[in-house]
Amino acid sequence: MNDAPTPLTIALIRQRYTPFGGAERFLERTAENLSAHGVHITLVTRRWNAADDYEVLECNPRYLGRTWRDWSFARAACRALSHTHHQLIQSHERIACCDVYRAGDGVHREWLRQRARVLGPWRRWMLSLSPYHGYTKRAERRMFNSTQLRAVICNSHMIKDEIRQHFSLDERKLHVIHSGIDPATFHPGVAAEHRTGARRQWQLPQHATVFVFVGSGYERKGLSAALRALARLPASAYLLVVGKDRHAARFQRLAMTLGIEGRTRFVGAQQDVRPCYGAADALLLPTLYDPFPNVALEAMACGLPAVISSKCGAVDIVTHAHNGYICDALDIAALSDSLRALMDNDRCRRMGAAAHASASPFTLDAMGNHYRRFYEALLTHTEPTR
Repeated sequence: MNDAPTPLTIALIRQRYTPFGGAERFLERTAENLSAHGVHITLVTRRWNAADDYEVLECNPRYLGRTWRDWSFARAACRALSHTHHQLIQSHERIACCDVYRAGDGVHREWLRQRARVLGPWRRWMLSLSPYHGYTKRAERRMFNSTQLRAVICNSHMIKDEIRQHFSLDERKLHVIHSGIDPATFHPGVAAEHRTGARRQWQLPQHATVFVFVGSGYERKGLSAALRALARLPASAYLLVVGKDRHAARFQRLAMTLGIEGRTRFVGAQQDVRPCYGAADALLLPTLYDPFPNVALEAMACGLPAVISSKCGAVDIVTHAHNGYICDALDIAALSDSLRALMDNDRCRRMGAAAHASASPFTLDAMGNHYRRFYEALLTHTEPTR
């Protein structure tokens, strides 16, 4: 007689895979970690890279435009899952047929509110009329009002508070589970491994203070503010810009207009971001809105203090003037003052050590254990840890 317990079966929904996307890398690591602990994972997606540790169920209907893209995928995914049996369906998209929603993309209404801060009247008006944003807001509300929804996983307390504010969701449904990183990959030793070579590769002076900006989608991540803050600093301060954006040329022109093109390096998306952290002294991410960027954990684990915005979920682990600085995304003076403070080598090293200590508890194993306890509690109708 086989008394082995029946494995937990979970369907994870994420529409598409981008090799440099933080959400996709998070989901991939989560699926691998859960699979390694006996959880049977089915990933429901339009397309994904090769997966040896979990099953992939492709739902890839034709579409024209992003509104139809999201609507058609939601419809196809829900239809496909209605013919399968999983103990839990967890969506990373705004889809109403899920038991658990992970709000890794934050609250769309809040993102639109923050984005409007940097738009002129004409673009704000166009934003308000967008069919895509209208659809996304309706899909978000339908999901939060769904009777099938049993719990929402928030990756920061900021997102938990926003969901409660915008949708008045029952407090008992909201649970914070932070992301995790691999401490064997991201650690202070990356500086010794990569600093000299990476600086030589990107023509960064060995004794300069280098700030690293990591993120695709430069407008949302706050690159304009980062460049303007850099322009206020002495000539020994440099910025390493990592990531991709179809409007990258516009930001390169801004650097030229500000007279800092010689102190700015646009290196594009990097498959391995560790040399970028190794080359840098601190992370600069004045994002307009980011629920909890993986790069904040990665950089801090590598011993870099983090300068972030107040609308970045990493405020959960950044303490102002201890392991980084927290500023409004559009407060250029406060951003430049924070960067200037980190040009003091001794202060930067002290704060970098504090950043590493703050990030150390957030490992993949700790995250996986938290998820498994959460699922078990949800399935046994006990109260999951929040």
